[in-house]
Amino acid sequence: MANLTRYDPLSLTRLDPFSDFSDLFKGLLVRPTFLENVPEMQIRLDLKEDDTTYTVHADIPGVKKEDIQVDIDGNQVSISAESRMEKEEKKGERVLHAERYCGKIARSFTLAHDVDESKADATYSDGVLELTLPKKTGKSPRKLAIH
Repeated sequence: MANLTRYDPLSLTRLDPFSDFSDLFKGLLVRPTFLENVPEMQIRLDLKEDDTTYTVHADIPGVKKEDIQVDIDGNQVSISAESRMEKEEKKGERVLHAERYCGKIARSFTLAHDVDESKADATYSDGVLELTLPKKTGKSPRKLAIH
């Protein structure tokens, strides 16, 4: 007896003239392999609070303290840094693999209270930026009476 098969005129699998070329375009719209495993540097931080002060510890390894900038605007704190790759090539030497990051990074965060910029302090040691941000003492927010 003959085997019966269902015929589907819209099926793309029945006859594929490009079946031999299916791998030709494979990966065409995929991220290039030379960008894989490139480290993306991030500023990681710890934030602590007591009654009068915020304390921030931010990891920014491999950056000189001259290349770090901290901006305070009320209760908004922004940290930015720039890491530069030093290119020192010796004769007969070639780079086989490089993973160290170079470029600009930034991180901003908002605190619950305004910061007293005049008393704020920053130190940088062993790749860790420490910010001491005193809370601004002043008038508490006043409520408006509605007439």
